[in-house]
Amino acid sequence: MTDNFSRVVVVTGGSKGIGRAVARKFAKDKCLIVIAHFDPDEDAAIKTLKMIELEGAGGEVHKLDVSSFSKVDEFFRDLIDRRKRVDVLVNNAGITRDKLLMRMGEADWDAVLAVNLKSVFNCTQAVVREMVKQRSGRIVNIASVSGQIGNIGQANYAASKAGIMGFTKTVAREIAARGITANAVAPGFIDTDMTSGLPEKVKEKFIEQIPLGRMGTPEDVAEAVYWLCSDAASYLTGQVLHVNGGMYM
Repeated sequence: MTDNFSRVVVVTGGSKGIGRAVARKFAKDKCLIVIAHFDPDEDAAIKTLKMIELEGAGGEVHKLDVSSFSKVDEFFRDLIDRRKRVDVLVNNAGITRDKLLMRMGEADWDAVLAVNLKSVFNCTQAVVREMVKQRSGRIVNIASVSGQIGNIGQANYAASKAGIMGFTKTVAREIAARGITANAVAPGFIDTDMTSGLPEKVKEKFIEQIPLGRMGTPEDVAEAVYWLCSDAASYLTGQVLHVNGGMYM
């Protein structure tokens, strides 16, 4: 391994929220953590980078349009050329464009499917070739409870996350013989920037549906992602791990 890092870990959407929590969790293992983001500025990504470096891990920050097949392919070719391997891929990048179906425009649909679902294809295909050569690797895709049960105003988002679940199961079957696992984590109602802007009454209604009686934290999700990438989960592949406080059982 180059630079004595234990693993090379790529996290898309890694600048804040769930992505930041995942990066910080892996940092405790002194990994090299590659953060891909598409924020307007670098502030959040640099903050995350400093956090992981304080843990003694290595880090890189890259602005990347994960919806672009060519840009993703170029990014991973460069990374593998420099770092020689990728051990973990966490496909976390995602956006919302919530509207009732009757009011949803084509652009709303296309943007969400491109960032949330096509990006998972782009990044997974770009990295899996190297993992096959290594005969090892862990892929974790961030889905959502919305992809399992649906949600009013989220036809595009729910479709993208349901697609991730099906994609994960298929990829898992294709690459299992090469020592690579592919799983998904489906968060429920998590306290992130994506949910912080919701009105309090809306939050209260969501919490009423959660048996554990609270929103989840990004760290709750990160723990599940980390475990799926550990030796303890080496016999788990093609699974969707629901982290939702009992909102869906």
